[in-house]
Amino acid sequence: MTDLGRLSGRLIGLGVTGSIAAYKAVELLRLLRAEGADVVAMLTPSALRFVGSLSFAALSRHPVETDQLDLLPDGRIGHVVLADSADVIVVAPATAHWLGAMANGLAADVVTATCLATAAPVVVAPAMDGEMWGHPATQGSAARLRAFGYAFVDPASGPLASGQSGVGRLAELGDIVDAVVAAVGDRPVRAADPAVRPPLVEGAREEDLTGRHVVVTAGGTREPIDPVRFIGNRSTGKMGVAVAAAALERGARVTLIAANLEVEPPAGANVVRVSSTGELRAALLRATGGTGGAMGTGAEVGSGERAAFDALVMAAAVADFRPATPAERKLERSGPLTLQLEPTPDLLAEVSRIVRGEDSTGAPTRRPLSPRPVIVGFAAETGNLERAADKLRRKGVDLLAANDVAAAGSGFGTDTNRVTLLAADGPAEDLPLLSKRDVAQRILDRVARALDDRDAAAQTEPIVEPAREPTT
Repeated sequence: MTDLGRLSGRLIGLGVTGSIAAYKAVELLRLLRAEGADVVAMLTPSALRFVGSLSFAALSRHPVETDQLDLLPDGRIGHVVLADSADVIVVAPATAHWLGAMANGLAADVVTATCLATAAPVVVAPAMDGEMWGHPATQGSAARLRAFGYAFVDPASGPLASGQSGVGRLAELGDIVDAVVAAVGDRPVRAADPAVRPPLVEGAREEDLTGRHVVVTAGGTREPIDPVRFIGNRSTGKMGVAVAAAALERGARVTLIAANLEVEPPAGANVVRVSSTGELRAALLRATGGTGGAMGTGAEVGSGERAAFDALVMAAAVADFRPATPAERKLERSGPLTLQLEPTPDLLAEVSRIVRGEDSTGAPTRRPLSPRPVIVGFAAETGNLERAADKLRRKGVDLLAANDVAAAGSGFGTDTNRVTLLAADGPAEDLPLLSKRDVAQRILDRVARALDDRDAAAQTEPIVEPAREPTT
């Protein structure tokens, strides 16, 4: 028989207050989930200065309660719903300030408000400096809470954040989990109906791109015929904006090189506005650490410079052709018009060559960028995707997202997409019809893994000492 965990079916409220030990609460949430519990996190304002809410949302799949006035998506008061449905509430870490406020019924934050409003058992795991824990005021607060029936997992002894050593460290997480299990005991589940509990949220992800710089291109380029008219395409920028928003959600620093968009770029991204392929080319070069000159010459990126980004996702629809000689003045409508078109530069292939340290012929004329960025391209096809594998090879990218823009739900301007992911080091993966945000997350799953593998490999690479001149 499968062991479902000691907290299977239980709803746990996890309160986190402003201690340096707040980072351990993320792992505590994971341990509670491993025991089968459904967990909703509550963070005080001071806790939010130590840890972000996204990790808790990603692991719990619930909205994180940060304010007692916050409403759930269905209009219910979040902390009241949790107070009425939780089987147990655990506050870990609990600061001296929180103990004092709770002992006196001061609902100044969402954690105290929830504990005041609940009939569920409460487990408290304090963490603070040793002298602070030993102070009579703190001990008095703890004694009063024990009199309320609160179960304590007393702090442990050891090195403290102050640099001193003493009693004040957050107890071992396994001991806290055991205390939660004991507090639940054999009580019946308070709210078995999911509709009564706080709702789940979809799409929250772990911040696995924290510290990474992701460059995303989005939208369609426009090539001028004259000062009024242009050659363009049907791209709205929805796919690239979805990638940028998902990367921000996962903790990345994002530069969005935005061609012509029909959607708003996500808040938090560094947006670089461009219009034509030439402007996009110059912006890409600047974003990748160049000087703004012509790409592919080998002079603009230096020799072995550190890469200015970790990943590039080329979701922009770059025009394949442009007028060879745009008119300086508006063309008169006097009869038939013949335009001579010339191909635009293949920006994805050029950036890929720069990353690899190759010139336009493919010869290795300089050292590649280091650490090597991950390059993702898009291929919009019609009818079938037979050419996608050849594009993957010719472009020299790590991952190519190919889609049939003529297929239902997969074209320009839609909120959905059906793509095939082709990797340089693995088989193709056909994704079902998904929202563009979900497609973005699937792509970033691959990017995050590739970056982790890259960094892990760098840790094991042997150090090659330069050859020494013989001495006489």
